[in-house]
Amino acid sequence: MSAIDTNAQQRVDNRTLAEVRRGVAACVPVLLGIVPYALVLGAQAAQKDLSLVEVPLMTGLNFAGGSEFAAIQLWTSPPHIALIVAITFLVNSRHLLMGAALAPFLRHLPKRKALPALFVMTDESWALALADIKERAARGLHPAFSMPYYLGAALVFYAAWVSFTALGAALGPILGDVESYGFDMAFPAVFLVLMRGMWKGFDAARPWLVSLVVAAITYLLVPGAWYVAAGAVSGLLAAYVLTGEK
Repeated sequence: MSAIDTNAQQRVDNRTLAEVRRGVAACVPVLLGIVPYALVLGAQAAQKDLSLVEVPLMTGLNFAGGSEFAAIQLWTSPPHIALIVAITFLVNSRHLLMGAALAPFLRHLPKRKALPALFVMTDESWALALADIKERAARGLHPAFSMPYYLGAALVFYAAWVSFTALGAALGPILGDVESYGFDMAFPAVFLVLMRGMWKGFDAARPWLVSLVVAAITYLLVPGAWYVAAGAVSGLLAAYVLTGEK
């Protein structure tokens, strides 16, 4: 390799590392909210007699906090596998919509890169990625989606989630009822912050309101996690109808 090629590769590597660091820095404020409810989940799992090996296996293989909380609430001995699988699918159904929103920005990537990137996608990394896409597009940068930035955030979230759920399982018997410390409030707080970052005015937020109302009514009237699917579908329909009004 010539000196010119070496210098060019070094510049690429430096830019990639800078993007990774930017993703890590962007995720830190949200990470402070993830840690408390990771501890709550780990402690709840320990109360259901999951071991220190089983907890990180669960959170690492099914990297989606909402469905993991639902599965732990439904966990019995022996567990009702079919019910847990069905509820997990319902709660995780929002990832279909999130993946569809990112898909246009991943089409240029081979599946061996795109699929692992989608595996570590969470609500938080998805929201950060979309906000960054919007900012880069406004600055005329191409491609608008920065994979190193996204992975910098997503992989930190993944490592923190698996680590702190395991820590919660270890400390659960010592701390007792961790919800009494108010850690569970971190979950809605994080999502309020993410929604604030995506706010574009009341008109654009009307599908959110429809989704919220339908999900709340379904939660009150229908047992199980059907409120997740109901909120997602109603939000999509509202967005389609309201867009057609313009």
